[in-house]
Amino acid sequence: MEKNQMINVGGNVESAKQGQYSIDIKSVLQEAWSITSQSRLPIIVGILICTVISLFIVFIASQYLGGVENALKDMKAQYIINVLVTLAVSPFIAGIEMMGVFHAVGLKTQPKLVFSFLNKGAVIAICALLSSTLSSLGFNLLIFPGIFLLVTLSLTVPLVIEKNMMPIKAIILSVKSLRFQFFKLLAIYGILFMALLLSTFPLLLLFKSGFEIIGAAFLLFALTYLAPLFYNTKGILYREIFGVQLNASEGPVQGDSGNFSA
Repeated sequence: MEKNQMINVGGNVESAKQGQYSIDIKSVLQEAWSITSQSRLPIIVGILICTVISLFIVFIASQYLGGVENALKDMKAQYIINVLVTLAVSPFIAGIEMMGVFHAVGLKTQPKLVFSFLNKGAVIAICALLSSTLSSLGFNLLIFPGIFLLVTLSLTVPLVIEKNMMPIKAIILSVKSLRFQFFKLLAIYGILFMALLLSTFPLLLLFKSGFEIIGAAFLLFALTYLAPLFYNTKGILYREIFGVQLNASEGPVQGDSGNFSA
């Protein structure tokens, strides 16, 4: 087999545009759970790194906006902080998104992957900000448009990275393709959201009982599964809808430009 031969795993862009792909809710979640049970640690560490970075940015930005207490009361300050966090952290979160994609095609990952796409940071940040803004506008208009955009824009960042697309093109492709299976995708994300809600019940039930720490510990433990499960699920959906290009002999290789070649 030639050294630079490429293979495609899963779907492809042209088929996705026509809605020529299928999503089996049960199969996707079962596979995601199987992957998660074997590959939680890199995503967990990646999320911790992103959390620390986010908290640092929130603290620094709050100091310039009159302090944390003032920022919590000022809607304009909160908006500015949210935008700053989105722009600064999205390139790191992109690494977590790609962990899910890599896991979906059978590749192992390491926590340092969160730093692998900083060279595409500006494009990723613009994509994340545009997606977030569009979803927010949808929710401000009516609930359903917001939910629709939240679901159909959920795979834009991997398109920017793995398919080397510009933000607008990735956003258009994602909406155009995911609309065909919107209700199945909504069901998948809805199941994951319900699992998150259920994991908060012990904390709510034990609140002010003196045993809150037990509920908090349960929630944290649940998150060590649910967070990786979420990103692995997205990775599987991306594979099935858009496909992943692999190096036939080595798997995805990140070149100097940040593109993936085979």
